Amino acid sequence: MRGLPLDDVRVVELGQLLAGPFCGQLLGDFGAEVIKVEDPGRGDPMRQWGREKPYGQSLWWPVVARNKKSVTCDLRTREGQDLVRRLVERADVLLENFRPGTLERWGMSPERLHELNPRLVITRVTGFGQTGPYAPRAGYGSIGEAMGGIRHVTGDPDRPPSRTGISLGDSLAATHACVGTLVALHERERSGRGQVVDSAIYEAVLAMMESMLPEWQQAAYQRERSGPVLPNVSPSNVYPTGDGDSILIAANQDSVFSRLAAVMGRPELAADGRYATHGARGGNAAELDELIAAWTASAPAEDLLKALHEGGVPAGRVYTAKDMFEDPHFAAREAIVRVPHPDFGELAMQNVVPKLSATPGAVRTAGPALGRHNDEVYRGLLGLTDEEIAALSAAGII
Repeated sequence: MRGLPLDDVRVVELGQLLAGPFCGQLLGDFGAEVIKVEDPGRGDPMRQWGREKPYGQSLWWPVVARNKKSVTCDLRTREGQDLVRRLVERADVLLENFRPGTLERWGMSPERLHELNPRLVITRVTGFGQTGPYAPRAGYGSIGEAMGGIRHVTGDPDRPPSRTGISLGDSLAATHACVGTLVALHERERSGRGQVVDSAIYEAVLAMMESMLPEWQQAAYQRERSGPVLPNVSPSNVYPTGDGDSILIAANQDSVFSRLAAVMGRPELAADGRYATHGARGGNAAELDELIAAWTASAPAEDLLKALHEGGVPAGRVYTAKDMFEDPHFAAREAIVRVPHPDFGELAMQNVVPKLSATPGAVRTAGPALGRHNDEVYRGLLGLTDEEIAALSAAGII
């Protein structure tokens, strides 16, 4: 049986909160040994984040720190920096999301780290990148979302910009950082040398903004907030049902709209000049939405979905967490996994994606206790003696 695809990769993670650690989570999901370095006594602030805290513990931490090893180390001290340099000598990837210049102040610039380990991939996640006039600024995910464009187009047109209910900018920057890390590891097989991966939150958001830039450059068209729909894409909206529920229908392609019209019992709509083409439907979206809403409001959600699915029309409910736990498709694909936890017993969380046919990833452990792996890493990997470990602990270094 094959092992996990990244089980020969060692990552030293110095970041905290989400923008860096989510990259570490993705790498760990596919087998990388992720050694998370945390501040002694406090650890990553993610250990305290989240609204619900059974047993006084965060439910966010076990997810973002899954498959990782936790060691404590005070990076602000010379002794702590020396420990990290020794880890780096034995690592494939160094992952961090401090403000630019922080590693340099600690004597761990990319140039110095590559002197210790020329094959090291150094992945750096920040708000604005390592260069440019804004690089020194503090940058959270929300600021990157605003600068990258997603905030301006999110929400209803008659209200101020809104946000999604998740840390979108952080997660996008981390995902792009993961892609860059894997690319750099692949390139290292050719050149034998590591390089710096520079992932900026605002650029990761900008990368998702579709044709926004050429629309402005070529046509002076500025996208605006459009609520639950995309401008000129119709029908694609949430519609009310007869039992007080709602369903989402996406039938903006010509052939799919023809199928929707047939399911509605209104096949003539597909030949009507107001709705026959993508452009026509976009120009008459409000009127078309009223027609569809009148039809959906006449029947229960389950009956509507059955007819739409049988008719080949993309449609579905807007899921909550409760819906996900009860859905047979989630169960069949094991989209939710239950992981052993010392306090929670079995802890449910999202499974690894994407699915690989031969070497899939796996959630092997939930996020560990602070310093859980000090002995394994400092004694087993670095070869520190009992006396050295005791002295570092007594001095508050680890």
